[in-house]
Amino acid sequence: MAGRSRTARSNPLALAVLVLLYERPMHPYQMSQTLRERGKQDSVRLNFGSLYSVVESLVRQELIEATGTEQEGNRPARTVYDLTEAGAQEAREWMRDLVGTPVKEYPQFMAALSFIAVLSPTEATELLHARAEHIGKRLAELNDQLAEVTTWLPELFVIESRYEAAMAQAELAFTEQLAQRIETGSLAGTATWQKLHDRIAETGAHRLSDAELEFIADGMGVPTQRGQ
Repeated sequence: MAGRSRTARSNPLALAVLVLLYERPMHPYQMSQTLRERGKQDSVRLNFGSLYSVVESLVRQELIEATGTEQEGNRPARTVYDLTEAGAQEAREWMRDLVGTPVKEYPQFMAALSFIAVLSPTEATELLHARAEHIGKRLAELNDQLAEVTTWLPELFVIESRYEAAMAQAELAFTEQLAQRIETGSLAGTATWQKLHDRIAETGAHRLSDAELEFIADGMGVPTQRGQ
């Protein structure tokens, strides 16, 4: 089909538009309001300017189409959109991919953990405790919200919040355990890590020479990459 592209699958907001139009025709303002009313801005980044760009992209891909206009009072007329048959198919296929096929994601916390040795063990531990405190507060908020919402709304409509709470619980446990292991030195490599930062503090430099790094690593039995 002319203009058809699958690049939009990288944008969850495009999926949100397709799913909303799967329910009924809407104009962009209705889409935005519906997402906010349902609390979906917590799972899909919602920006009105971005929403218009997404709608235009989906029109170009022939996944949605303008079907008319609506006007309230003296306000400008708003274009109403509906799914095409290709759009309905795309919504179902995209959902099948997302639900059934895990993909590699790159959370910022994972990136930070991969480079955590830039910080000293003491500072890293303090920051991990601070992170755990933030996560704990967010988890408590989520659990309170779920307890309240599920008294009147079927759980089916808040399963993304259940998922967020489960992920927060897992991250909280991991973060607290990591902080404790660094503090006790039971995390393998912590002694070398501390020794590096002790030496950096002594020299006042932000990095050590290759010779000093190799000396410390050799003393701790850590392999080095000489000649790199």
